[in-house]
Amino acid sequence: MMRPTVIGVTTVLLVGAAGCKYQAAAPPAPKATASGAAIVESSGGKQIGITGMVLKDPLVVQVNNDKGTGVAGALVDFHGPSGVHFEPAALLTDSSGQATTAITLGSIAGRYQLSAVTPGKSQPVTITIVETALGYQQQLGFLLGEKYCNSCHDPESSPERVSNYDNLQVKPHSFTEGDTLNKMSDADLTAIIQHGGPALNRSALMPPYGDTLSPADVRALIAYMRMVSDPPYQPAGMVYARK
Repeated sequence: MMRPTVIGVTTVLLVGAAGCKYQAAAPPAPKATASGAAIVESSGGKQIGITGMVLKDPLVVQVNNDKGTGVAGALVDFHGPSGVHFEPAALLTDSSGQATTAITLGSIAGRYQLSAVTPGKSQPVTITIVETALGYQQQLGFLLGEKYCNSCHDPESSPERVSNYDNLQVKPHSFTEGDTLNKMSDADLTAIIQHGGPALNRSALMPPYGDTLSPADVRALIAYMRMVSDPPYQPAGMVYARK
């Protein structure tokens, strides 16, 4: 399970001379010396970050030729919704055919669909990457999950936490298991969290947290689970009666 990392923020003040009418010229677009047939993601996709912050890991894509070999000198452009920033947004692939950019997510919580495009020999070739930004409530849910839940629900151990997952006879669901958790209502998840697994005839290994977590904490935890769900959680919409 990917984990968001809070990093420090540096504020930069741009001071211009009074009455100055000139702006710094935009850097010239890099000129490609080669082109490829395909573009693939090497690393950095499906990260979970925080709104308005740089993702922990850079996004790395690779341009390949029709034999699957990396192409050096191919142009790659990165695109995303308003508010997303790439550094850099356009560059040429290195000697291994890879292009690397740092991503700052927008200020709105949710899933961001990004793209990397290379011109190709005859037509543009595109790959889609999805990154997730947590808002305040989801960030709180993440912290609560780290403190109370992930020692069992996350099968991956970390230097800060050893997972107990393999020691449990009944395996808990990871918070990203959308195929299972998306079918459960918020009320059902609330009942399990507050009253334990037996509340819905589930495993008694799931203890109750009703005396530990406040109702707001439970809502934050569920909000986080919904945000990181894979496949994405689709809340039920309004149903209109037909005449």
